[in-house]
Formats: sequence, C-alpha cells, structure tokens
Amino acid sequence: MARANAPGAKKPTAAQRAKADADARKVVARNRRARYDYHIDDTFEAGLALTGTEVKALRMGRASLVEGWVEVAGGEAWLHNVHIPEYTQGSWTNHGPRRKRKLLLHKDEIVKLGSKSREKGRTIVPLELYFLKGRAKVEIALVRGKQEFDKRQTLREKQDQREAQRAMSLRQHR
Repeated sequence: MARANAPGAKKPTAAQRAKADADARKVVARNRRARYDYHIDDTFEAGLALTGTEVKALRMGRASLVEGWVEVAGGEAWLHNVHIPEYTQGSWTNHGPRRKRKLLLHKDEIVKLGSKSREKGRTIVPLELYFLKGRAKVEIALVRGKQEFDKRQTLREKQDQREAQRAMSLRQHR
C-alpha cells in the first residue's frame, strides 16, 4: 500500500475525505477536573437520547460536563447536571439546559454500573462528550474519589514527567 505523502500516491477523493471526516471523533467537551479529582476504575461509551435543539447546540461546540454525574435507577442510566446551552436559533421547542438525559447502554453494562456505584466511595461521572459517525456519545467512568495527598502525588508525577521530557528534548537538540 502506498503512503499518502509518497510520490505517485493517489489523493483521496472528496467523497473519501467526507467519509473520513464523518467517521472521525469530534470532541465537544472534556471533563479535565474528573481526572484530577478521581481514580478512574472503568470507562464506558454510551449514546445519548437528545432533542433536536440539543444536537444543534452540541454541533456548535458548546457544553459543560464539570458538575455532571450519572444515576442508575429503575434499570436505566440517567445523565444529570450536564449543561448544554439553549440553541440560539431555537423557538419555543428549545430544551432545558440542565435537564436529565437518558444514556443508551446495554442492559449488562447498566447492571454492572448500578452494582459498582452502590459501593462506598464510588460514583459515575462523564469524562468526554463527542460525536462519532454523526452520533452524540458520552464517555462515562466508574470512579473513586482521591484524597488530597493523592492529588498532590498526581501533580508531582506530572511535573516530574514534564521535566524529564524537557531534559530529553534539550539533550536531543544539542
């Protein structure tokens, strides 16, 4: 197979580029705070049941997952407190910005999440909201809370890794 940059390689057609763009993962929002505040035990990808104006607002790239959490009740998973602002060109059919939204998961995943989240110190939080093949998806995680010393340790490790990377790049440029 010829490389894309190699001489004589065929350039992708407009249809191929459009398909590749449609299949790409377009991130709308990330919850960076969750990775700092929690130990992530397990992650799941879930679909979202949304209204039309919510999808349009997400396509504009506006959402916030910071205060979001997931509840498993009655055999269903619900996403709470995720802020999707109202669609500016919407009419009276506009959605509520912080309404609870149903997550689309397999039954066995819902049962697993429900049983694990009932354990002491565990919860479910959204990590990332994105479009995949034109469909809105949310990456949720089963997490345990970090203590203050865990957070300091994480920052220290990150800083050490950054310094090591900087030293290696300086060494390489000599």
